[in-house]
Amino acid sequence: MKTKGAILRELNTPWRIEEIEIGDPKAHEIKIRMEAAGMCHSDHHLMTGGIPMAGFPILGGHEGAGVVEQVGEGVTDFAVGDHVVLSFIPSCGKCASCREGVANLCDMGAMLLQGEAVSDHTFRIHTAAGEPVYPMTLLGTFSPYMVVHEASAVKIDDDIPFEVAALCGCGIPTGYGSSTRSGDVRPGEDVAIVGVGGVGTAALQGAVIAGARNVFAIDPVEWKREQALKFGATAAFASVEEAMGAIGEATGWRMCKKVIVTVGEVHGSDVDTWMSITAKNGTCVLTGMGNMAENQVTLNLSMLTLLQKNLQGSIFGGANPKLDIPNLLSMYRMGKLNIEDMITRQYALDQINDGYADMLEGRNIRGVIRYTDADRVG
Repeated sequence: MKTKGAILRELNTPWRIEEIEIGDPKAHEIKIRMEAAGMCHSDHHLMTGGIPMAGFPILGGHEGAGVVEQVGEGVTDFAVGDHVVLSFIPSCGKCASCREGVANLCDMGAMLLQGEAVSDHTFRIHTAAGEPVYPMTLLGTFSPYMVVHEASAVKIDDDIPFEVAALCGCGIPTGYGSSTRSGDVRPGEDVAIVGVGGVGTAALQGAVIAGARNVFAIDPVEWKREQALKFGATAAFASVEEAMGAIGEATGWRMCKKVIVTVGEVHGSDVDTWMSITAKNGTCVLTGMGNMAENQVTLNLSMLTLLQKNLQGSIFGGANPKLDIPNLLSMYRMGKLNIEDMITRQYALDQINDGYADMLEGRNIRGVIRYTDADRVG
């Protein structure tokens, strides 16, 4: 079928809305009519080359929700009409990683940037000229239709608003889990959240819900700091340097047991700065993405050893998508997790570059694309 999609044809150029062709689902695949897609910073890394795909053109988007329109052979967990969230890391439930309880490291994830469908290593998406298109993390939510493997979808209740559900494909479980799973925040602990965009605000809420004593938000954008206070931060600061004294005084100079780093772009030169506000035997969780080509880190190894600190990487917040996405949405329904107020603005597909400009300028916690019939016509 012909439809539209937001395409990158080369690095450091704007998204282009182009006609694309979406194939039919094959074995263990489903076709989804997309209703909403979140605009995550990771898709901006596609534009800069920080996340390298296997080729061009690239169809962006890895956070979204929609309705199942067609199922392929062998699909038993989904039916036409089901509402689903797309999980940017598939969860097959059968590989060694899934069996070990780390579904966020599912072995299918090894193919996320290759563009080929995991079912048969062919392409489901082509341009109007017949070129194969490489979808972000095998999804490509910046199109109103997609065909994905069933391992990349999670069924949800029909009464959840699509714009809320979309954020649970990446930002909410990544941030919330960075605090509650990867960071293992315990009641009474002091926590710092560095970067309070979409992922950081979810991490902030996770720390609050987990019972943290103080939650210090750190972000250079004043408006985001104001929002962080509304979401439960104890105090907010423009930089680690500005926060240092206040954190020390509030914690008896023990500093923060957990530091969750959710900045839009991680630089190795900043790691020791984040470790400087991490307590003895504390953990600094790196959730934000750096450029894959960068491998230099500034870190005082003696202090790492002598103070027995931990530096912990985190992908998808350590989440089990099939379990955690429905659970987080049930918390939203009960009023325990505030997702709606994280959605700052909604955009049409052809406003995607405006949405990313707003993100980079610090005007959004999360921007969301809402699809209409006008977007669906190729």
